[in-house]
Amino acid sequence: MNNENMDITEMTVNREKVIVRTSIIGIVTNVFLAGFKAVIGVISHSIAITLDAVNNLSDAMSSVITIIGAKLGAKLPDKKHPLGYGRIEYLSSMIVAALVLYAGITSLIESVKKIIHPEAADYATVSLIIIAVAIVVKLLLGSFFKKQGEKVNSGALVASGSDASFDAVLSASVLASAVIYLLFHISLEAYVGVVIAIFIIKAGIEMLNETLDDILGKRNDEEMVKEIRKIVREEPEVRGAYDLIMYNYGPDKNYGTVHIELPDTMTVEQVDVITRRLQSKVYHETGVILTGVGVYSYNTTNKEALQIRNAIQKAVFSHEWALQMHGFYADTEKKTIRFDVVVNFDVKPEEAVTQLYKEIRELYPEYELQIVPDIDVLD
Repeated sequence: MNNENMDITEMTVNREKVIVRTSIIGIVTNVFLAGFKAVIGVISHSIAITLDAVNNLSDAMSSVITIIGAKLGAKLPDKKHPLGYGRIEYLSSMIVAALVLYAGITSLIESVKKIIHPEAADYATVSLIIIAVAIVVKLLLGSFFKKQGEKVNSGALVASGSDASFDAVLSASVLASAVIYLLFHISLEAYVGVVIAIFIIKAGIEMLNETLDDILGKRNDEEMVKEIRKIVREEPEVRGAYDLIMYNYGPDKNYGTVHIELPDTMTVEQVDVITRRLQSKVYHETGVILTGVGVYSYNTTNKEALQIRNAIQKAVFSHEWALQMHGFYADTEKKTIRFDVVVNFDVKPEEAVTQLYKEIRELYPEYELQIVPDIDVLD
């Protein structure tokens, strides 16, 4: 595992450098845009342009917080936090979302004030040119942020890229309202400001919800689960991979546990070899560290056990809430049966198990039962 830890450290350092470098570019760009737009907004008495400047300033603040989060999140594990500080990035994302939400609410209040007490705007040609240039810059910045964010799996950078692209659309609406005013003398300034504010608020709420999902724990990523199962099932001795649980401790810091079904004829030494091999393969192909590989044994030669399995499987799947049965083993000499059943969220696990105990005891009253309910993570 030493080589794997070295790989993780190197990846973390490189990722941090990309995030910091990209965020600094965003800060510089947004500060310049905010300054130009603020001057134009004040001179032309345009609330929409002024709010657009505020939006650029909040983007710069977001990049600052992203850098702080990346720096703190890249700290090496220690005795107090043995799995690292990666989740700090989620907390920094929440702060960014709160700032965006605050900017949106403030913008909405100011726009409504301008609707009630309107002021005539006064656009100059140079103002419109600067806004047009800002639109192009934002589109390029958005593309750059998205590309770098996807490269290093940074949700904050990807979100900033989407936000920058969206800002370009909002700036375009400001430019359009200015052109309409110059051509038709119809002032849409305050109303465009309201639209911008609503979209900013919406973006803030979405960012907040997404970050809360990361902190609370989300359902396993389907593609990642399929990839890990595929790797595990490539081993000839493995009949199935179950109970895959993912634990996220920050971007690109994923741990997991899984159960595999192996023949009841394998020795402990053989099991040890195969589990270590699987841990290495899964890490190098997916970046996920399997901290635990549990083992289910399955009957290989006992025909009576196979008949019992088929009968019990039929009873289990007679219920709509039963999604899967695995880890089945019947010891016909000691008269014991054990298995796991995955149930959906339409039934309480204890109720499902109670029902199964009752039905299976009627089929095999002489057997001692051990039924473990599993939640529907993504099995």
